[in-house]
Amino acid sequence: MKLLILDAGHCLSLALAREASRRTDTELVIEQGLAVSASQLQAIAPDAVIIPPLAHPLSMTPAEVKAHADAVERCVDACQTQGVALVWCVSDQLYEEGFDIPIDEHVVPAPRDECLRRLVQTGDRIRADYHRHLIVRLGPLFALEGSHAWLNEIIDSLVTGQAVRAAEDVVCCPTSADAVAMALIGMLQQQACGADAWGAYHLAGTEPVSAFTFTSMVRTQLATHLEGRGETVALGEVQALNHHHDAKLRRVLNCRRVLDVFGVHQKPWRLEVGRMLDAWCLTRDQQPDDVGTGESV
Repeated sequence: MKLLILDAGHCLSLALAREASRRTDTELVIEQGLAVSASQLQAIAPDAVIIPPLAHPLSMTPAEVKAHADAVERCVDACQTQGVALVWCVSDQLYEEGFDIPIDEHVVPAPRDECLRRLVQTGDRIRADYHRHLIVRLGPLFALEGSHAWLNEIIDSLVTGQAVRAAEDVVCCPTSADAVAMALIGMLQQQACGADAWGAYHLAGTEPVSAFTFTSMVRTQLATHLEGRGETVALGEVQALNHHHDAKLRRVLNCRRVLDVFGVHQKPWRLEVGRMLDAWCLTRDQQPDDVGTGESV
């Protein structure tokens, strides 16, 4: 199976490249940006095109969000012309107001924010015009490298003694980019074998938490890893932000359908963070002078 991945520097694109390198049944072609034409698709002949998500569309400018949506729609046109499957990943922030209960796939986002509405319009067009699509709504991604990686930003700030501010009143399901990459390739392999299960799916980590709790746990695990290495590092503090004073806003995705249809299980974010911190420590061993400000003891 050959996949065309757009946005080469995205943390999900890098995770897909790592996952494909461990397999013998998947070939990747990675493009730098989001622009792709029908002639390019004809030349590359991929089985599917994967577009990584805008991780934080609520904090982006209208121009940035519109440019992304326009590029996705041009990609849809090219895919439709060549009969190539499209996978578009989107952020759970499209559910702007959240829900008190886990959000099912059939619930189409209806945000008030103009930028988010532009992304929903693109999703509506895909559903209406092109059957061979997967719209995959994701919890907040985390990884050690690439754009929108989140975890690397937290670690870099903490080890240099900077305070990290994170929302305490927004509950979400942090999601490992590596886990998403494994799931997407598995889903597309099943589609290539005739599953014909197109449509919208939710994919997120287990255990809903606030961004503040997630960041605090990263700090705790990071301190444990550093202490285990015999290092004393004055980590930065985690500061709570509150935007919704009356009640917590919950963006918890119900991932039952992806399990029922494709057998994809959610991965616990705590275990994924621990694994990534192990990998970060290995990198630190290889470049001891380039990371952190602490002293070894």
